Amino acid sequence: MSTVSESPIKVLKGGEFVIETPALESIFTPSDINEEQKLIQKACLDFVLKEVHPAGNLIENQHDLLLKSAELGLLGAHIPEQYGGMEMDSDTSTLILEELGKGGGSFDTSFAAHTGIGMLPILYYGTEEQKSKYLPPMCDGSLIGAYCLTEPGSGSDALAAKTRADLSEDGQHYLLNGQKMWISNAGFAGVFIVFAKIDGEHFTAFIVDREADGLTLGEEEKKLGIKGSSTRQVFLENVKVAKENVLGQIGKGHHIAFAVLNIGRFKLGAMCMGGSKFAAGMSVKYANERNQFGKPISSFGAIQYKLAEQAIRIYALESAVYRVSHLMQQRRYKQIEEGMDYATSLQESAEEYSIECAIIKVYGSEVLDYVVDELVQVHGGYGFSEEYKPAGIYRDSRINRIYEGTNEINRLLMVNMLLKKAMRGDLELTGPAWEVQKELTKMPSFGGPQGELAHEEQSIANMKKILLLTAGAAVKYQMDGKLDLRNEQMILTNVADILTDVFISESLFMRVKKELTDENKDWTMAILSTFLSDAQGRIAKNASDALASFAAGDELQIMNLGLQRFSKYPTPNVKENRQLIAKLLIERNDYAF
Repeated sequence: MSTVSESPIKVLKGGEFVIETPALESIFTPSDINEEQKLIQKACLDFVLKEVHPAGNLIENQHDLLLKSAELGLLGAHIPEQYGGMEMDSDTSTLILEELGKGGGSFDTSFAAHTGIGMLPILYYGTEEQKSKYLPPMCDGSLIGAYCLTEPGSGSDALAAKTRADLSEDGQHYLLNGQKMWISNAGFAGVFIVFAKIDGEHFTAFIVDREADGLTLGEEEKKLGIKGSSTRQVFLENVKVAKENVLGQIGKGHHIAFAVLNIGRFKLGAMCMGGSKFAAGMSVKYANERNQFGKPISSFGAIQYKLAEQAIRIYALESAVYRVSHLMQQRRYKQIEEGMDYATSLQESAEEYSIECAIIKVYGSEVLDYVVDELVQVHGGYGFSEEYKPAGIYRDSRINRIYEGTNEINRLLMVNMLLKKAMRGDLELTGPAWEVQKELTKMPSFGGPQGELAHEEQSIANMKKILLLTAGAAVKYQMDGKLDLRNEQMILTNVADILTDVFISESLFMRVKKELTDENKDWTMAILSTFLSDAQGRIAKNASDALASFAAGDELQIMNLGLQRFSKYPTPNVKENRQLIAKLLIERNDYAF
């Protein structure tokens, strides 16, 4: 794949969507997928249908599936050619993730753990010797990676880890002692990225080979879902690790731990998108097959609502996923042109868009949960039976809101990262927030927006004003000593949900604006107007809850009037919209968009 930038289009920085509108030319949508990418997409889907699904949810099949995926080049799609990879662009890698996401939670977990947190620490931080030794066999599947960060007493608080590393008397090795848990791929991994504190103080990463004396595994965990993925505890008792296997800098292990999570969150969201499409297709097919009261249940309005809402949320998620994918790709191209190496550009682009990656993780995992929950409901009693697929899919989907950082942690992170960018001067939020405050004291202008998509464009702008109003007021109260946002997780969660709705809504709007034709206008506008109407309601409620948490009296009244002014998107006929969307799904007997 080419890594040469094709045009000097202005690309927004991470978080800049809050105050800027992206250039339409900078947005990548599924309509931009080229013929080569379609071939790759088809090969991945064929692999899922012919290899992954028949293999079932069995741990003993996972390594074999990884080897078969390696034959297609999938394990090394994101790795430079010099280390045995394919060095594909970000958009193509995202297409791969989408299709593999249709394979099911167990294989998704095994694949993502190996290609993400297993390989990327070495690619990002390894020495040339470490990369040359480990990455080629990890690309061909002969060496599988695992990532050992979590401990019984440290989950979200990773830096609370107690595993120790002490230099041996001869100064040539470190002796690792500790316990790790919830380690994906542990049962068949050949190399482990292990985090430990040197002298109990300096948080550091190590590359540990499976054959090392003193490294033992616990039994396979009995889990709610993803039962086919290997998940074990890893015990380290005086495990000798050569000094040459220190990964990155001593005491800088947290940089490695956090860096790989950015792209990991995005990948998880992309795979959730693929899984959502597959589950939505199953819902449509079953609704068409199942007859009650003498006709298919797909003819009933309550079922049509579910089918349409599944499609609306997936379509919005897809719009955001490929927007972020292309943002990272454009960033990488620019960095490579300026002399940055491939691996660093991969890491830096994910770090730049860490806010957007967190949004994709949260929204993607929650869309999948919604779609799968309705899949079970559409199937009724059959959905609750282990003899049918929905029950297993339901259990598998639940983990996505927990790993790669819980959704609660990611919500807090995305707001904190946005505020840190503002404090560092990377984003100018103060001016726009102040302009919104001044607008509250002015008389509203009369007359509405004119032209096609004008109401939608105004709605997106107003959503951003509500975000700036709410976040700006909270920051001002903190600066005045009336609020400590560090201890206000409910308020931060409100702001995070507004931030998410703003980004997803704008991504959907930009996609529709770019792809709108006379042929697709009815259903694309039905999706867009229904989503914006619902998002506007959620944003207004989150903003109202947040503002009432710290403001009162005249100040609160003025801000609430502002919320009303900025929540003026015309109410669409959502019943007709959903009927139209459901009709297309039912006719095509699949997820069709």
